[in-house]
Amino acid sequence: MTAKQFASVWTREPRQGKAQGLTRDQIVRAAIEILDAEGLDALSMRKLGARLGAGATSLYWHVANKDELFELVYDEVWGEMSVPDPDSAGWRDTGWAFAHGMRKVILRHPWLAGLLGKLPAIGPNALRAAELLRKGLHQAGFRGLEEDYAGAAITAFVFGSAIPEVVWTNAAAEKNYDAESMREAVKTAAADYPDLIARAEEYAAHEPAAVREMNFAFGLACVLDGLERRLVT
Repeated sequence: MTAKQFASVWTREPRQGKAQGLTRDQIVRAAIEILDAEGLDALSMRKLGARLGAGATSLYWHVANKDELFELVYDEVWGEMSVPDPDSAGWRDTGWAFAHGMRKVILRHPWLAGLLGKLPAIGPNALRAAELLRKGLHQAGFRGLEEDYAGAAITAFVFGSAIPEVVWTNAAAEKNYDAESMREAVKTAAADYPDLIARAEEYAAHEPAAVREMNFAFGLACVLDGLERRLVT
């Protein structure tokens, strides 16, 4: 099979000027509105054009295909992350802000979970955040490929925590589960494990979003502690 040449919206010059009054920013914002309201499968060029009151020609002036549109919205939301420069914040605060910022973006835009790993993060917003994290890890003492390994450990923790949270939250909302019936189901299923039931009861006594936030912060602190420990061993 002949290999297909890789192409990206970020590797070609954007077309200048407007197409029938539209700008690329308008297209991206409208696409994100559809994605936030209806999810990944709902976005089509036809629906986007209808929302903007424009024809396909206007859209294709700025994006060659739907994949390019996904690249644009993908990078646009990463621009919502606020990552401090490690020169002023220090490497741990930079890593902490990077991870929390990434989690918040994923939770705010659940459709991202369907694009992670499918698109290269080579847009300007994603690259800026990645470079600040890399710079912080270099400041910490990591060198060469270990900078990438350490960054991947942080990113993998965020993805591993946030994606299941998004999937479960969406499923629970879609099926409109009753919280009390879920607790009773857990008690029945875990009847042979009273300690697990006690943990579930303690969890149920707190606001779920707050517990998930504390759980994420605890795990992230462990990741950063582990990276710091590795530097001194």
